[in-house]
Amino acid sequence: GQLVESGGDLVQPGGSLRLSCEASGFTFSDYSMGWKRQAPGKGLEWVSWIDSGSTKLFYADSVEGRFTISRDNAKNTLYLQMNSLNPEDTAMYYCAAADSYLDYLRSEYIFRGQGTQVTVSS
Repeated sequence: GQLVESGGDLVQPGGSLRLSCEASGFTFSDYSMGWKRQAPGKGLEWVSWIDSGSTKLFYADSVEGRFTISRDNAKNTLYLQMNSLNPEDTAMYYCAAADSYLDYLRSEYIFRGQGTQVTVSS
């Protein structure tokens, strides 16, 4: 299986971006999905998680109210809509498939993508 992120870019503070994560080679709808990010010189930070049926969604406090996670199981794609971006959101963003929220938090992934860079700067 494979996950490929896209949508990262350079954006000004206050701007928006939509990240996508396209899955292939496995049954996307069987797994929960999540986004994590890593800023330069910092550790991996969890951002948001969604269960397989989009019935449970969790967000880190740092992005709550600004980011929205969603998925389209028919298109095998995970999304992250990011609004009101600030420089602290600058990071490499990764998507991952996991069996559960706990596995996702523990970084016990089934698959993980290579990441897409988001840079927030004026």
